[in-house]
Amino acid sequence: MEYTAKNFDNLLGLRGFSDNLLKNHFTLYQGYVTNTNKVVELLMQLTKEGKTSAPEFAELKRRLGWEFNGMRLHELYFENMNKDKKELSKDNPLFKKMTEIFGSGEACHQNFVATGSMRGIGWVVMYYDPESGKLFNAWINEHDVGHLAGCVPLLIMDVFEHAFMLDYGLKKADYINSFVEAIDWEVVAQRFMKATQ
Repeated sequence: MEYTAKNFDNLLGLRGFSDNLLKNHFTLYQGYVTNTNKVVELLMQLTKEGKTSAPEFAELKRRLGWEFNGMRLHELYFENMNKDKKELSKDNPLFKKMTEIFGSGEACHQNFVATGSMRGIGWVVMYYDPESGKLFNAWINEHDVGHLAGCVPLLIMDVFEHAFMLDYGLKKADYINSFVEAIDWEVVAQRFMKATQ
């Protein structure tokens, strides 16, 4: 079964994000979907041909994590944004968990923003660890490096330059503020509820 690019045109008109920026970002995401399908197909072909010892097989195996995670992280990123601001109520189980782990919802927010404000490119992911019941705001340096094994991604922010430079130039902090205003906390809370069931 091939992966199909999801349509995120519902985000066009999102405050703080030009349509030009979003359309470019959607195109980049679609490239990850295309390349994920190509890598999976080539790996299956090499397997059928008995060429699993070939250097091509090894390189494609290594490449799969980059393409697949590039696809999936973008999907999660676009899905946790909304043109209509969706707040997280203080009685929501996710808000209570944020308060339990970070001391307050605001402290969790500040930690997430501080993580995104670090120098460099990558992703910021709020993870839930079902084994310990903890939340982590993690820095993912590349699509395929730095993930917390066994943890569930709840909130994803893209901090590669393509996510903001067309609109914000080098003003990453302004982009982060716009992203925070666009978070769909209902989606993030649903991910948390699913992870805790």
